[in-house]
Amino acid sequence: MIEVLIVDDHPSVSEGTKVIINQQKDMNVTVLTNSLEVMGHLEQTTYHVYLIDLYMPELNGLELMKMIREKEPESIILIYTGFDMETHYNLLMEAKVSGFLSKTATGDQIITAIRCALREEVVVPLCLLRQLKRVEVPVSVQDKEAPLVNIRLTEKEQAILREIEKGYTNKIIARNLIMSQRTVEHQLTKIFSKLGVESRMEAVQKAQEHQLLSVD
Repeated sequence: MIEVLIVDDHPSVSEGTKVIINQQKDMNVTVLTNSLEVMGHLEQTTYHVYLIDLYMPELNGLELMKMIREKEPESIILIYTGFDMETHYNLLMEAKVSGFLSKTATGDQIITAIRCALREEVVVPLCLLRQLKRVEVPVSVQDKEAPLVNIRLTEKEQAILREIEKGYTNKIIARNLIMSQRTVEHQLTKIFSKLGVESRMEAVQKAQEHQLLSVD
């Protein structure tokens, strides 16, 4: 189950978004309307995806995002706002935001943004895309002929799949790789989303089929 936390001081907006996301069978949403309560709440539980309003009283979205990142460096955080993000674009990128989502987005756009973020992809609003500078990179003949690979697994994701291949449980994998069990589960959620699978062994088999596991 993909656990999503919405932090927004507008209850009507956050509850409406919650209803939309909860229609997905593999997603479950929690809502907090007070940004000051978030870090205390995270002492008890963590989430796969965070939707955070940019403009909130007391503690704004950018500040909150930095605090969450300090506690969970690999957290997936989408900035969720009804205002233009252009003026804060550079600050958000420096804070390593996982994506942007407008409060005027449709239900399909909200779900797409979340699933893309889980695959380490991002949906960028056109107004922000136009700010990106194009960089010309020389391409050799050899590069042009190389096969395209749409899916890539990080070293950590590959290490987890190798442990699964050995038949280890999440608890043992966490001990062997020196990470928390929650981190293992978080990484598995990302792997499942990337590979389009629903189980650990399916993930291993698909990774092997597509030669996504590097040779030691």
